[in-house]
Amino acid sequence: MTASGGAEVGHRLVPGAGLPPWMRPMVDRADGGRLPRWVRHAAEPAPEGARRSAVLMLLADGEAGPDLLLTGRAATLRAHAGQPAFPGGALEPGEDAVAAALREGQEETGLDPGSVTPAAVLPSLYLRPSGYVVSPVLAHWHHPGPVRPVDPAETEVVARVPLADLADPANRCSVVLREGLRSPAFTVAGLVVWGFTAGLVDLLLEWGGWAVPWDRGITVTAPSAPSWATQPAAPGNVRPASGAAVAP
Repeated sequence: MTASGGAEVGHRLVPGAGLPPWMRPMVDRADGGRLPRWVRHAAEPAPEGARRSAVLMLLADGEAGPDLLLTGRAATLRAHAGQPAFPGGALEPGEDAVAAALREGQEETGLDPGSVTPAAVLPSLYLRPSGYVVSPVLAHWHHPGPVRPVDPAETEVVARVPLADLADPANRCSVVLREGLRSPAFTVAGLVVWGFTAGLVDLLLEWGGWAVPWDRGITVTAPSAPSWATQPAAPGNVRPASGAAVAP
């Protein structure tokens, strides 16, 4: 354990042979890998007894190539209203990070946990705004099925975003979190992805060999309201990015 209240390095859960070739480098790098420096610097020591949570970083083969499942939190929530995120939430008694991530993925998007292969657990980190120590779970969606916002009061948008769209320099920018600290950001699927979620996406692109140079001088303001509030959503509020393969 570290001062941040989480594991310092990640670890794999399955052999690489059971994963698609494009995902194996990510899992290889996650095994013993650390979170980006700016993410670690943005974190604070976890208080005694901090609750634990997990998020699901779910990758699949889509019609436009490998894609990543993202959600948009409801604008009416008391915490992190309107923010893009990975499916996730607090661990329930007796759960580990993998079980919690799969359960939350099902509860938020309707995905079948049996269609998912957990591949690695990334280093965990204490996030003061939420008060949780978060463990990201990297997984392969080996049999994708329909997804949707199960509870619109919690989740307003579900999007399968191609990694190619996330890596496209035209969709990349920075958000100033505070003086001297910036977060990478992505403008995809009608969402502005920033903060901890964007840091994990940035890490996946780097570990998977998808990252290409982009203009870090392009800066946007961290949204205070959901970016999809004034934009029409796809049927069922499942928003595809350009070319994204989204189940109806």
